[in-house]
Amino acid sequence: MVAWITRILLVVQILIAAAIFFAVTRFSTLQSIPLAMLLSVGTVVLVRMLITANNFRLAWRYRSVTPEQYWLNWRQACRLFLEEFKATMLSSSWSMPFYAFTRRSMPDAHGLPVLLIHGYGCNSGYWHGLSQQLSKAKISHHAVSLEPVFGDIEAFVPAVHEAVEILCKDSRHHQIIIVAHSMGGLVARAYMCRHGQERIAKVITLGTPHHGTGLAHFGVGDNTMQMRWLGTAQDGKPSDWILKLCAQEGQQRNALFVSIYSHHDNIIAPQTSSHLEGARNIALHGIGHVALAVNAKVQKIVVEEILAITPLKESRTECSSSAPKIVLVDQPQ
Repeated sequence: MVAWITRILLVVQILIAAAIFFAVTRFSTLQSIPLAMLLSVGTVVLVRMLITANNFRLAWRYRSVTPEQYWLNWRQACRLFLEEFKATMLSSSWSMPFYAFTRRSMPDAHGLPVLLIHGYGCNSGYWHGLSQQLSKAKISHHAVSLEPVFGDIEAFVPAVHEAVEILCKDSRHHQIIIVAHSMGGLVARAYMCRHGQERIAKVITLGTPHHGTGLAHFGVGDNTMQMRWLGTAQDGKPSDWILKLCAQEGQQRNALFVSIYSHHDNIIAPQTSSHLEGARNIALHGIGHVALAVNAKVQKIVVEEILAITPLKESRTECSSSAPKIVLVDQPQ
């Protein structure tokens, strides 16, 4: 469904650009065809840039305190915006419409197989760039597309369960690794609450609103209500659904998670909502939300985390420490 929606939106944008081109050449004094084309395409691009800018504006309202060492100068801020805009354009106008996939198995695979779970409003095509890196590393991976787009997060669990079982069967592994972006991390947590963690060696989340996000107030669907952060960054709280989810979990389960997030996420705000207690938390900076799976640094970390993971022994019953683990691999420039 998302593939068709994004294709339709792409066609609409092309038609708008064509209409602007026709209007300019037909009714204005501008005689230059190249300039008319630049104006028509530039108008559409500008609108898309304003949408991205608005996401940053809304995120600013719910932002958490950014550590001083992660403050950006104007060059870094421009790079943050342009990378996020580029990732958004590529995902919505290229990879999601045309590169959705289900299975990519490597005959001589390394490490455990991976299940990719996308976030809100996306499909498996979102993972196109990371999939290329996983293939280069000879890591077998499957992907699931969650439908319906605006459905309840709990309703996505059966599709994830089926995908996990298929991946285990196809790869002949008892356990797999989940890599999830944004809402996909909450889907993975809901799956583990219902089916346990026997099949899961590790969960790597990218920009997941583990405690909710203020921008979910501006979305549509049951899943956005479940992902809401209620109140201000300092005095707010997660939604009732997230609180109920947390009540079913514990430090042992959270120890299976690696949460990678950015202090400059433009969709997850407060940004520290992605910090999961008891997990291995990797804090980055200068990276936007959509760009998390596209950024080369993040892709490198994900591949390294996958290859470093071995199946957990079934006899393991407790984690080494109940305190949150924070790994600061990102150094300010």
